[in-house]
Amino acid sequence: MLQPVERQLNPQLNGLPRQEVRADVLKIARRWRLLPERALWIFGLACLATWGGLRVAAVAGARYEIERFGTLRAAGGLHVVKPDQTLWSPERIAAWRDALVEPAPPPLAVLRIPSIGLEVPVLEGTDHVTLDRGVGHIEYTPPPGADGNSGIAGHRDGFFRGLKDIGPGDAIEIETLSETEVYRVERMWIVDPTDVSVLDPTPTRSLTLVTCYPFYFVGSAPRRYIVRAVRAEADVVRDAPSR
Repeated sequence: MLQPVERQLNPQLNGLPRQEVRADVLKIARRWRLLPERALWIFGLACLATWGGLRVAAVAGARYEIERFGTLRAAGGLHVVKPDQTLWSPERIAAWRDALVEPAPPPLAVLRIPSIGLEVPVLEGTDHVTLDRGVGHIEYTPPPGADGNSGIAGHRDGFFRGLKDIGPGDAIEIETLSETEVYRVERMWIVDPTDVSVLDPTPTRSLTLVTCYPFYFVGSAPRRYIVRAVRAEADVVRDAPSR
């Protein structure tokens, strides 16, 4: 005889031949087994659609930042080209590409060191994303182009790797929206990470470039490489192009 549980699954099965009842029961059971699979598919498609929407928004944001930066350059004369990444680590190159899709404020200035082929925007702050897309103005120090000791930090395996080849007397240019100043490297030295005296105020307008050291150290580098440059009074300070 047909088991009572099979008839309880669906009242419409009462009175049907046993084989048909079993077939209908199997169909019902199969439908129930497919429900979790269908739910997972729906969830996966929803996640994919969400990720796609976020990616489109990020690309649109990056395009907006590029257009805004182009407007700023045209208005104030800040010209930055794609960096020479010959000496960069593969990880830093990938991080630089990823950082380009993150929104960011316009640069404070452009730093150029002709002797090592460096041209890089100076951004506010020293967080990871900022240092992946440029070099960063160190908090609580004067901004680039102001009186005092302006601190600028950069990654040793990215924009600031070329500092290993810099020498005394090399020119450093700082271009702001109002003018371009020329500095000359005074000295380079190595300190511990806890030595923040390198950022102490100076009597003359100065730049202090900071990066980790050794340059090719595997892992977290234990020391800091410092480059100090002072404004060259004898060099011409060019006004930025008029708006």
